[in-house]
Amino acid sequence: MGAVVMLIEPPTPAAPTSGGPAGVVRRAFGRVAGVVAGAVAGAFGLASLVGGLAVLTSIPGLQLLALGYLLESSARVARTGRLRDGVFGVRLAGRVGGMALGTAVAMIPMWVVGSYARSAAIVDPGGAVERGWRIALVVAWALTSFHLLIAFLRGGRLRHFLWPFGGPSWLRRRLREGGLYAASRDGFWGFVGRFRPGHYFRVGLVGFVGTMAWIGPPSAMIAATTRFPLLAPLGMLALACVAPIVPFVQTAYAVEGRTSALFGLRAARERFRHAPWAFAFALFVLLAASIPLYLLKIEMIPREAAWLPGLVFVVFLAPARLLVGWAYARSLRRERRSHWSFRLLGRLAIVAAALVYVLVVFLSQYTSWGGGRSLFEQHAFLTPAPFLQFDR
Repeated sequence: MGAVVMLIEPPTPAAPTSGGPAGVVRRAFGRVAGVVAGAVAGAFGLASLVGGLAVLTSIPGLQLLALGYLLESSARVARTGRLRDGVFGVRLAGRVGGMALGTAVAMIPMWVVGSYARSAAIVDPGGAVERGWRIALVVAWALTSFHLLIAFLRGGRLRHFLWPFGGPSWLRRRLREGGLYAASRDGFWGFVGRFRPGHYFRVGLVGFVGTMAWIGPPSAMIAATTRFPLLAPLGMLALACVAPIVPFVQTAYAVEGRTSALFGLRAARERFRHAPWAFAFALFVLLAASIPLYLLKIEMIPREAAWLPGLVFVVFLAPARLLVGWAYARSLRRERRSHWSFRLLGRLAIVAAALVYVLVVFLSQYTSWGGGRSLFEQHAFLTPAPFLQFDR
């Protein structure tokens, strides 16, 4: 009999753990650090988004971009029913906010030198000390401009602004390789294109024109109170009928992309019948959120604080716009109309909210520094000052 030889491979030793307890601690620390870094980046991006929208609302013409963004955010919520879908562009806003923060930090040395130069001009006007600081200011300005140029050419990351020592070598290498201008040009326009400014401007412009078609005539009737007192109650009644419709036809336009949807009264009423309480709640929040801006405009806003109404507008009205989209989404998901009793209660709540809002709008012509012009600056539907800047 032949011998039977059995070849048994020795068991493969288990792979050693990566560092034992120390490795577990490192991995846990890495996860926590990643979560914290992501939360900080998200918070900074959200703050940059709010600040950017606040700045846009204070610049004539660019206010339409902010209005277009708010209409688009409401439309995104209306399509999905999720409130978080209405907050978008946070990462891009964080990039812009990082550029602004990096630019401000990089300019600190120049600001310090400039303050000393101004002090020297007061203490020793025309003397050697002033001339020395003036020369230092020119040198600081040249170095800061050169550093900022390189930082933006490298991509505008925050680290590029905070660490200037690698900039000259990078620029020298890129100049040797060639194509720096073309790459920078394409990168710039590609970055701008990611914001879709044309889309938001078009949405804001069409939304603005359609909204003014709704609220313009009633506001004009109220504004003519001094000459034609009988027009005031008619204008207030007309505005009370129009105010509950405008937010939802705005959302319908942003969802469907059709200009005719801005005037779809029958469609808006049908949507209300499917979610009356949601419509009433969203409208109440939207109209109530616009009141703080009327209080803020009792006195004239100085030039230095021109961004303040925009900030208040974004903080209060942007969440309200998300609720309008949420209510619209609920009406789309429900196939059957609500019971007539629910619709009746919803209508009563809407009438009450609309009457209070119209009263606030009517009184604003006497409390706002803008006078009768404030009747056309209805923050619930438009930006804080859709025609002019906050100061004259």
